[in-house]
Amino acid sequence: MQRKIITTADGSKTIQIEDWNEQYHSVHGAIQEANHVYIKHGLLFFSSEILAQQKHDISVLEIGFGTGLNAMLTLLKAEELNQPINYVGVEAFPISSEELKQLNYAQELDVSEEKFNQLHDCTWEERHQISEVFQLEKRQLYFDQISEENVFDVIYFDAFGARVQPELWTEAIFKIMYKALKPNGVLTTYAAIGHVRRTLIALGFEVERLDGPPGKRHMMRAIKR
Repeated sequence: MQRKIITTADGSKTIQIEDWNEQYHSVHGAIQEANHVYIKHGLLFFSSEILAQQKHDISVLEIGFGTGLNAMLTLLKAEELNQPINYVGVEAFPISSEELKQLNYAQELDVSEEKFNQLHDCTWEERHQISEVFQLEKRQLYFDQISEENVFDVIYFDAFGARVQPELWTEAIFKIMYKALKPNGVLTTYAAIGHVRRTLIALGFEVERLDGPPGKRHMMRAIKR
């Protein structure tokens, strides 16, 4: 499939799959979307609303490691808050080194290229101490191969859209997500599709429809109660 690097509305770049007319991040702003959906309504919501008085390490599972943007933003937030985070990124098809060179997240976030590249240069299937408060493990596998139970506090569900990959938005996949979360764990996603919301509720999630990032009306957050 044809892939190219495009610039989104906030100046940050993303990868577009031309055959699908689908992007790794929102064309209305890659960094803006990631910060709104995954950091604000995922990580920060969990740390402030769920952890409350009882601080501990936070375990994050990212469904679709992709460009590494969500991981980079989480690393920066972990360092800002001095909050230890264990991060697992799952990706069946890692991006190429040529694509990586064209991404401008380090420049847009005002961090060193070395800091961003470290997320991609570290080996797969191993845990790496990226900073004092951030551990990263990248796994190259399909989403339906995830087998953990009651392990993660937060899931960033950032799969390609249901329009192009409906098999990633099924009851079977979200049942795996439910099992992987600890009680009171949070799943957050840019999507707000009716059938996905109904599926999450049927599985036992408490679901909220929230204001979406720029260019998108709504998004969803689900809590495992």
